Amino acid sequence: MKPQLTQLTQLTQLLPFLKLFKRQWLMMSIGLLLSVITLLAGIGLLSLSGWFLSATAVAGLSVITAQAFNYFTPAGGVRFLSIARTVSRYGERLATHEATFKLLTELRCWTWRRLLPLSAQDLKGLRGGDLLNRLVADIDTLDHLYLRLLTPVAASLLMIGALYLFLGWFDPRLASILCGLLLLFWLLLPLLFYRLGHRPGIEQLEDKRRLRVTMLEYLQGQAELTLFGALPRYRHALDEAQARLFASQEAMVKVTARSQAMLVLCHGLALLVLFYLAADGVGESLPPGPMLALVVFMTLACIEMLMPVAGAFQHLSACVSAASRVSEITEQSPSIQFDSSSTHKVSRGELSIKALDFSYGGQGSKVLDGIDFEVKAGDKVALLGQTGCGKSSLLSLILRQWQAQSGQILLDGKPIEAYSEAELRAGIGVMSQRIYLFAGTLRDNLTLAQAEQVDTDSKPLTRAERKQAREANDAKLIEVLERVGLGSLTQGDKPLDCWIGEGGRQLSGGEQRRIGVVRLLLRDAPLLLLDEPTEGLDQATEREIMVLLLEFAQHKTLLMISHRLTVMSQMDEIHLMEAGRIRVSGSHQSLLQQDDYYASLHRQLG
Repeated sequence: MKPQLTQLTQLTQLLPFLKLFKRQWLMMSIGLLLSVITLLAGIGLLSLSGWFLSATAVAGLSVITAQAFNYFTPAGGVRFLSIARTVSRYGERLATHEATFKLLTELRCWTWRRLLPLSAQDLKGLRGGDLLNRLVADIDTLDHLYLRLLTPVAASLLMIGALYLFLGWFDPRLASILCGLLLLFWLLLPLLFYRLGHRPGIEQLEDKRRLRVTMLEYLQGQAELTLFGALPRYRHALDEAQARLFASQEAMVKVTARSQAMLVLCHGLALLVLFYLAADGVGESLPPGPMLALVVFMTLACIEMLMPVAGAFQHLSACVSAASRVSEITEQSPSIQFDSSSTHKVSRGELSIKALDFSYGGQGSKVLDGIDFEVKAGDKVALLGQTGCGKSSLLSLILRQWQAQSGQILLDGKPIEAYSEAELRAGIGVMSQRIYLFAGTLRDNLTLAQAEQVDTDSKPLTRAERKQAREANDAKLIEVLERVGLGSLTQGDKPLDCWIGEGGRQLSGGEQRRIGVVRLLLRDAPLLLLDEPTEGLDQATEREIMVLLLEFAQHKTLLMISHRLTVMSQMDEIHLMEAGRIRVSGSHQSLLQQDDYYASLHRQLG
């Protein structure tokens, strides 16, 4: 009893996704209707052909019956059913796949909308490769619900009812026996092979996930793995993940083979039973030979509607597992809430940190311990310290990716919790250690930084006005690119349409950093947060980028994390962090005189 309850609970994971199907009810209904028509035409074609051949043979036994027999109507029926089957099959493929692709699109959009409000605190412990697998592979697996489960099951059930009505017109007894056997197979075979395919289906899904995650780590970490000599170990792990996937696929293929063999065996048994029962005659006033052929060939054709049903439930366990994995992130409630009704705007970027305590998960040692400092409007402040001292964690708290256990963060004199998410994001410009570039055009990667302002009262733009607005924005993008020293990318007829490759691989490290600066300039927020903005660059390129950033931040508030001292002389205040605390603060000159560590660091990096 308990395993059944567990399986029933697992099946409820599909309910949220089944509810989304109603958005495509029309196309799904058309696909189901065409599936039924295809089955009707297929069974009718084989049944009519069997009757026609038998009736023709019987009619040819004498001259009188041969001359009286109507050859043209059945022959026309065969041609009509063959054409109808071909056309309906083609239409069914178009309708079902169109509905499936639209459903997958809506599923991904729905999942992404549920994912967007979640912060880093909500997604802790979830690796990037695993999250990507849920958004892509797990949602792809859910297409089995419609293509391989709902449509075949519903179509076959409707066909059983149609067969009963048609055959019952001639012989109710044979109709009851045939449809009873088909209904028995319809109920028992899927249940049997759902149980047989339960474990291999889940293992196959999990092995695909492991292979994708391992492959992603292997490809992304080529440089580091080679540097530290870990490449052979990761390659071995990749080979093992691939071998496990092949093994689970082989197990699933064996289940599929058994299901097809069992279905053929059961179908053959039904055929023998109907052949035996119909041999005494079908109906009372009809010739037994042709009607016997009709019943036998009708039974023979029924395998077409049962074949997808037997295999459909093998994939059900994988669908349930994929649905549960997607639901783990879609059913989460954001732990960090924003005041959506707030009208506060960030205007000056003044920042105040008061007695801030923070530890990840609220347990263990404190990452930040009593942090307390202020950044006045227009000031330039730097946070220095060794890796792990809490600098980046502080920026995450300001961006509300995590929530501090105690203390307060004030922005323009108001608690940071008082701002809506849109206003907080609009008021803060961020440049992180890594510049994320996407496989697209240069324009696509730049316009991400431009927050769209939609005026609901204005009338829709004409095509000419849209073209003019696009050209004006392109001119602005080119101007900013040239301003940051990326004039080489603005050459040619359509420079913004150039493809920069996955992760910006067509660009150098310095060019990628400058694109990050362009995004910051396009954002034009009053508060700028810079997290190691020149990480990995040579000293000359670092100085050029910092000059650009400081020039842009001349009338803005700036808080910068850095390991380097390149522009520390231009900072209004510098805080040295150690073990989650601010150990000492002061200007560049005062720290050179007061703090031996800072002075030695300046001599080493100067």
